[in-house]
Amino acid sequence: MVTAIILLKVQRQKIQDTATLLAGMEGFTEVFSVSGNFDLVAMARVENNEALSDLITNKLAEVDHIEETETMLAFKAYSKHDLEAMFGLGFE
Repeated sequence: MVTAIILLKVQRQKIQDTATLLAGMEGFTEVFSVSGNFDLVAMARVENNEALSDLITNKLAEVDHIEETETMLAFKAYSKHDLEAMFGLGFE
C-alpha cells in the first residue's frame, strides 16, 4: 500500500466543489480544507506506485481549477489510532 499526502492550491471559488469531487474519486481516502499556503490536503492510499502515478498524472490532472500541487510520500505511519487499535485487541 502506498500512501501520499497531496497539497493543493485551488481557485478560491472552487475549493468546496474540488474537495467534494476528490473525496468521491477512487484512491483518495480523505480530503481536508486547511489554512496556510494550500487550500486542500488530500490523502491518497493506493495499491502501488503505478496506481499513484495514474491518480496524480492522469486523474488529478483532469480536475479543473487546481492551480498547484505538491505530493509527499509517506514512509511510516505513527498514528495514535493505529496504536490504540493494536493494544486494545482482546480487551472489550
